[in-house]
Amino acid sequence: MSDILRPIGVIARALDSISNIEFKEVDLTRGQYLYLVRICENPGIILEQLANLIKVDKTTAARAVQKLEKNGMIERRSDATNKKIRLLFPTYKGKRVYPFIARENEYSNSVALRGLSDTEQEQLFDLLLKVETNISNDWEYVKSGHKRDY
Repeated sequence: MSDILRPIGVIARALDSISNIEFKEVDLTRGQYLYLVRICENPGIILEQLANLIKVDKTTAARAVQKLEKNGMIERRSDATNKKIRLLFPTYKGKRVYPFIARENEYSNSVALRGLSDTEQEQLFDLLLKVETNISNDWEYVKSGHKRDY
């Protein structure tokens, strides 16, 4: 069987590296764009949900959110019914940056899928969703304190 994770890793690292270079011009540092995009797409999300979406621990997400807040890209608001719950929202500045990130994502998708037929693109998407589900299940299992048996 092929080691499918190597090319996936290469793709992910290359795109992350490109994004980190290109997003410097909009005051986003390493990986912050991932958090900003999810907050723009899910205004009012809480930190734990954000961490689960990106598949990182809460501490990592908290640091990224803190930097985005300090940079004026997002803001935290108290929930109307429970003041302890802090909801995350994009600011005007964050909303202005979002279309730039979305265009980069669209462009990267078109580059990645270049030369693939519509059918191949759909197949790849479906297969990657299955892989994502498998890995997400493993991530949840390990995150909840279990050890994988390999």
